[in-house]
Amino acid sequence: MSDFPGSPDSAARDRDEAESASAFAHPPVAPDRTAAYGDHPDQVIDFYASRDGRTGAPLVVLLHGGAWRAPYDRAHVSPLADFLARRGFAVASVEYRRGGAEPGGPDVGPVAGRWPDTFDDVAAALDAVPVLAAQALPQADVRRIVVTGHSAGGHLALWAAARHVLPEGSPWRLPAPPALRGVVALAPIAHFTAAVERGVCGGAVTQLLGEEGVFDERAAQADPAALLPTGIATAIVQGVEDIVVPAAVPEAYVDAAAKSGETVGLTLLGGVGHFPLIDPTADACSVVAEEITQLAW
Repeated sequence: MSDFPGSPDSAARDRDEAESASAFAHPPVAPDRTAAYGDHPDQVIDFYASRDGRTGAPLVVLLHGGAWRAPYDRAHVSPLADFLARRGFAVASVEYRRGGAEPGGPDVGPVAGRWPDTFDDVAAALDAVPVLAAQALPQADVRRIVVTGHSAGGHLALWAAARHVLPEGSPWRLPAPPALRGVVALAPIAHFTAAVERGVCGGAVTQLLGEEGVFDERAAQADPAALLPTGIATAIVQGVEDIVVPAAVPEAYVDAAAKSGETVGLTLLGGVGHFPLIDPTADACSVVAEEITQLAW
């Protein structure tokens, strides 16, 4: 997922491979409960209770990354969900439809996302979270929700917080801002123009939205940089050494937010690439937890 113009040197690629191996080395952590928000097998949410047993735990909605592609599902962020649960949060880890064939159908390769299914699912999941969480984790405080996501999931987290500023007529538009404490986006694909220019994740944005003729119309509904200002507290955590989603992409989003009159927090972590942000053994993961804490409490 690190294919983009400006060929990183071998040292950068070695760093990325080592960080990826570390992040993906953790065994999946089973949730305490799983609930469906739709009929499709991918329309489910895993719930993790706060490990200290507290009541009134803030709820973190977690959206996994993987370039919106089917081979990457919520299992790879389950160790992060457990890490956050051990930090005193309740966690709702959302699955959603990604690129590829329907279950049982022919494999069409690692296509990025499905239009409009990926967005249908994230909108439906976020709408369902308060009720499902109240049933699955009654000790969670659904009045204190922070949305977080990594990479493509970071894009979806920003998008989910911006549905009230979607164009009129969008099926995902909300009549009022969602009831969120804020968003913490981790190395997000936050600015589609900047991402396309850099070929982020092998051209995943173009695959997600489609080629010329539909790209611009769909980008108006899907690009977080086109949905500003949101009025929702937003923070971004980004590794300076990231060669998967280079820092220039979220930086372009932060600049766009500033031009719209909104301030977005940006924490740049030196010596850190793409994957330590979701690796419970990495110091960067503690920074992520602290950013969530600042909004949740």
